[in-house]
Amino acid sequence: MNSLLRKATGDAFRRIAALAAGAGSGTALLYADAKSDYSARVSLSIPEEWWQSQSVLCPVSSSVSAEYGEFGNLLLFSSRIGPVPSAGADNGGSGDVGDKHKPNCGCLGRDTIANAAARVAPAVVNLSVPHGLYGYPAGKSIGSGTIIDANGTILTCAHVVVDYRGMRPLSKGKVDVTLQDGRTFEGTVLNADLHSDIAIVKIDSKTPLPVAKLGSSCKLRPGEWVLATGCPLSLQNTVTVGIISCVDRKSSDLGLGGVRREYLQTDCAINAGNSGGPLVNIDGEVVGVNIMKVLAADGLSFAVPIDSVAKIIEHLRKSGRVVRPWIGLKMIELNDMIIAQLKERDEMFPDVDSGIFVPMVTPGSPAHRAGFQPGDVLIQFDGRPVGSVKEVIDIMDDRVGVPLKAIVKRLKDMTVTLTVIPEEANPQI
Repeated sequence: MNSLLRKATGDAFRRIAALAAGAGSGTALLYADAKSDYSARVSLSIPEEWWQSQSVLCPVSSSVSAEYGEFGNLLLFSSRIGPVPSAGADNGGSGDVGDKHKPNCGCLGRDTIANAAARVAPAVVNLSVPHGLYGYPAGKSIGSGTIIDANGTILTCAHVVVDYRGMRPLSKGKVDVTLQDGRTFEGTVLNADLHSDIAIVKIDSKTPLPVAKLGSSCKLRPGEWVLATGCPLSLQNTVTVGIISCVDRKSSDLGLGGVRREYLQTDCAINAGNSGGPLVNIDGEVVGVNIMKVLAADGLSFAVPIDSVAKIIEHLRKSGRVVRPWIGLKMIELNDMIIAQLKERDEMFPDVDSGIFVPMVTPGSPAHRAGFQPGDVLIQFDGRPVGSVKEVIDIMDDRVGVPLKAIVKRLKDMTVTLTVIPEEANPQI
């Protein structure tokens, strides 16, 4: 023990000693264990009540350890995050999956990823769609999906269940669905939006179904941990982990045409069969739908943000299709650096602090008919200040044919009020 204490000097060991002192005399137990491979473990047991009283510390567990290896590294870590599963926990029942796995407290520990996977896994399904040609079997497509309500609604990718060439459901809209617990169902394709690559499949069950909890994607940041779950190559119950690489990767960045879309970019490993599976945060909530990867690169995967998916589902349930207004503007979000650069190039650039720069107006578009000009800076739309393209899209929502007032700055000090009437977008443009 004395030899270990002589070796284990440095800031990390002093942190352990400080924890013991902070817990109060007689309330903490410090012990050491030397190993034959020239490493040692120092452990500190502290009452849980003391952890909970320290607002500056994450309430992990009542046990903290440090390991000292032959290379002189002393690492401080907690032995468990979240509750220890009860031996008599009930695995049955319906409702949100993983109820016994509480959300993460904000710290990353040994069980964080495993708990997140356990919360969503029962609701992740394998989808298999047989192909036929003139009545003869011609292979099948595979994918993943997520049960999002107790009625058996499954969220997945359109390209898994829809024939893009014929723009019709594969196999007469029937899908073979397999749950993690082994149950199988015949699902029906209710609807699909080819532009966003999102589809809805429905199964009917007389027994309760597990349901995944939908989270929010609007507050995700680059660097946050996420999981991709699904059935790559039909290997059910597969979990991979990575981080958010970009929260607003634009479709134009990927060379995709049509109406503007934004994706979550991650470095999670996904393969054929992962399409339609959930992207999950460390609280076990679905924050995206995995749809594609870059074949010629590693660590470049993309998912549709769940906030966008929620709006798509609402449109599909309301009108059977997604209505996307279009006004015909190319828009660039302004920041201090872009504004300074534009003012350097043209001293007549409007004096603004924020807004959306319009470098191009599509001839014959609603914006062109309304009087928009290249060089305008959009500062208000439908009575609300705007600083991002997403805000403009959110304001338009599905209001095709509804007049909307726009205020733009033009030249140095000119302010112009315009009225634009959005048309429904053609996804093929």
